[in-house]
Amino acid sequence: MSAAAVGLPGDPPGGRRALRVWGIGVAVYFVAVIFRTSLGVAGLDATDRFHINASALSTFSILQLLVYAGMQIPVGLLVDRVGTKRMLTFGVVLFTIGQLGFAFSTSYGTALASRALLGCGDAMTFISVLRLGTRWFPARRGPMIAQVAAFFGMAGNLVSTVFISRTLHGLGWTTTFAGSSLAGVVVLVLLLLFLKDHPEGHEPPPSQHAGTAYVRKQIAESWREPGTRLGLWVHFTGQFPAMIFLLLWGMPFLVESQGLSRAAAGELLTLVVLSNMVVGLVYGQVIGRHHEARTPLALGTVGATALLWAATLGYPGGQAPLWLLITLCVVLGACGPASMIGFDFARPANPPERQGTASGIVNMGGFVASMFTLLAVGVLLDATDGDYRIAFSSVFVLEALGVVQILRLRARTARRERERLVASRVEAVHVPA
Repeated sequence: MSAAAVGLPGDPPGGRRALRVWGIGVAVYFVAVIFRTSLGVAGLDATDRFHINASALSTFSILQLLVYAGMQIPVGLLVDRVGTKRMLTFGVVLFTIGQLGFAFSTSYGTALASRALLGCGDAMTFISVLRLGTRWFPARRGPMIAQVAAFFGMAGNLVSTVFISRTLHGLGWTTTFAGSSLAGVVVLVLLLLFLKDHPEGHEPPPSQHAGTAYVRKQIAESWREPGTRLGLWVHFTGQFPAMIFLLLWGMPFLVESQGLSRAAAGELLTLVVLSNMVVGLVYGQVIGRHHEARTPLALGTVGATALLWAATLGYPGGQAPLWLLITLCVVLGACGPASMIGFDFARPANPPERQGTASGIVNMGGFVASMFTLLAVGVLLDATDGDYRIAFSSVFVLEALGVVQILRLRARTARRERERLVASRVEAVHVPA
């Protein structure tokens, strides 16, 4: 029996009501991802609207990710403290105002402030949805629940890629972004009316809040677990190659470097999203049944991503054939599901009262990597007069760093999981009937 399959005392039952409540949280995350990724299809329009270069354009996404990454641990602590419903409510209000502000921005500074506000609200969603899942579903469902949440997040990305890009060129900047902000109002009403933090009879124990001492203890105990640190590095290494492609640089790379039309480039970005959705469900099923597959899947995805990027960037003549670009996009689609494996290392390593904090630490990894790579690509493009080969080579540096850390921590994490499994079996034997 794997560690993932061991039920915890007092496991929530799941069921249809759990699906309905959790579905509201997922709907909030779905809208947050639409707003987060809407800039990815509007990058070329943003350069014209705000009269900016590649470095300034990358600052939009870097600032958004900087706010997102910087808030992960505070949000994790807060969701453990105040609950999911409050955090999601704050998040929806902030990212909706941010999207609306971006719609009416006419200056670079105002647009930056709007994206920062959006990033702040976005930062409150995914960790809250993960915690909502742990409160409503049995622990053995954790890997699949996390991947399904990510699946619907990528569906939000698909909306940006397919619909936002079309309305942007049909209806214009302000109408597109202002109209999309109405989705935030809809999910806000749903969560206020119907979302509950946990089912009856499964209330978490009272929080032993003691100011900064409590905060330090939560962070220190989460970080002390090698599973938390391994989860961070898996998320760090897995997520960013696809994130930078979808969030900002994929469209310019395919159009300006590879000579594709905007329509063809949009179809390839859609392929990344569709691949992500399919691979996520497959990875969730595999890990749910074979917990030992976590590390091979994560490292295999990273290796395949590096190989395809190398083949694309190194192709003679500078422009890769369409079949290679398609293959690259299919493999990039596996990056998101691979990064989600990080939560499957952190989840069994931490008790329920630390799940938010541990998830925040893990979730910070991929966004920190994405932030640095977005900046590196923008700076290198300006420094090399638009040489995408050199700019995208920065991907390999961070992948190498992440792989080294994963290899360093995997044995220690596996040993700790075996110790917990033995301890849980001993405890089960001694529990009176």
